[in-house]
Amino acid sequence: MSERGNASKSLLLSALSRRAALAALFASAITLIGLAQPTPSFAEDKKAIKVGIISGEDEDVWRVVTAEAAKKGLTIETVVFNDYTQPNEALERGEIDANAFQHKPYLDAQIAARGYHIIPIGFTIVEPIGLYSKKIASLDKLPDGAKIGIPNDPSNGGRALNLLAAHGLIKLSDGKGLNPSLLDVAENPHKFEFSELDAAQLTHALPDLDGAIINTDYALNAGLDPRKDALIAESRTDNPYGNFIAARAADKDRADLKTLVEAYQSPEVKQFLETRFKGAILPAW
Repeated sequence: MSERGNASKSLLLSALSRRAALAALFASAITLIGLAQPTPSFAEDKKAIKVGIISGEDEDVWRVVTAEAAKKGLTIETVVFNDYTQPNEALERGEIDANAFQHKPYLDAQIAARGYHIIPIGFTIVEPIGLYSKKIASLDKLPDGAKIGIPNDPSNGGRALNLLAAHGLIKLSDGKGLNPSLLDVAENPHKFEFSELDAAQLTHALPDLDGAIINTDYALNAGLDPRKDALIAESRTDNPYGNFIAARAADKDRADLKTLVEAYQSPEVKQFLETRFKGAILPAW
């Protein structure tokens, strides 16, 4: 072959090599782009899940729920917390699959404050909040200027104020609904002094107060009987503070979480609530 022919062949091979290299580079880029694209995430059903609950009486309830879930092929591990501030944070971070401790006004306040992506998926119980005292035995003995403890979170604090207003002890500004604050106390004829404390601490502070409005679970944990010891309490019917199982919004259609709700809302759990708490804690479903 002539020198010109050899040169032409070399140029052709060089061009083909460059094209092959460019094609390989282009293919690699397409692959990398494909890998960089987020893949759709789908809620994954599980055979074992973690549920956040509050320590105390609720642990007894969840032993029954766990047994009922096991009959349906679902294993529940309860993760026990000591106050209301932790379970939603753990759920949002994915450390647990669900929690069960709160009512809707509380969750709404937490979402507004912290931006949680959490929703209710099934009702559990209603625990009427009440006013307790270590110093007096009846409401008519509550003195003017009494020191009253109320929860310091917006929803349960508002719940406490609504309880006092419902019994004519204070008057609230109109239109405040379920979440009034101390700033909304329009009339305080008995000149009560209010102390806002963490809900879990109110039973410990009770000896130093004339009275405190305490959530039922904490009252029970402290040995108080809501049916006998509460000076006043919320209505047990048409109560807007029903508790529920909550989950991340992205997980709402998971079959295992539906099984969890079914296990809680079972006849066996309802019977246990009636037998164990005798009306102090009621089914909300």
